[in-house]
Amino acid sequence: MSDTDPYKAPDTSVDPSSKVAKHVENPELAGLGGWLILVGFGVVVSPLRMILQIYPPYTEMFSNGYWEIITTPGSQSYNPAFASILIGEMILNGILFFSWIYIAFLFFLKKRDFPKWYIGIMAFTLIFIIGDALLLMAFFPSISIADPETIKEIVQAIIGAAIWIPYMLVSKRVKATFVR
Repeated sequence: MSDTDPYKAPDTSVDPSSKVAKHVENPELAGLGGWLILVGFGVVVSPLRMILQIYPPYTEMFSNGYWEIITTPGSQSYNPAFASILIGEMILNGILFFSWIYIAFLFFLKKRDFPKWYIGIMAFTLIFIIGDALLLMAFFPSISIADPETIKEIVQAIIGAAIWIPYMLVSKRVKATFVR
């Protein structure tokens, strides 16, 4: 007779590090270190930066009466497209803000979807900035997208996407860290 009880549940204790080791080629790279520290800094700072850049102009526009001036037919600054553009811009900025919050959760929980979301938001941000500038220029020919602030935003988005999108795609640390 055998000493093992066929009705006894097997020992299922699992070493958490063995879970990571099964899914990762190089387990010592797993973790929020190396260049991922800079990514993490950007993930945390992005929603805060958006609030600081977007909130003041929108609140000023609504509090000083400028919204009424640009959306009232017959006023000197009225353009029928302007309200739609501004509302669309506010909605997309809100979506971007909440997307960055979601990405922060994915980052700190080391979720497998983080790199895809991060790449998507980086690409969307670049497209949004350029598209917004071109849309404003199309409806308001007097507005130049060559102003220093717009150029700075576009260049920052291009450089950020050019650095971090390839990093997310080829980094061994990214592949080893975001496995959950």
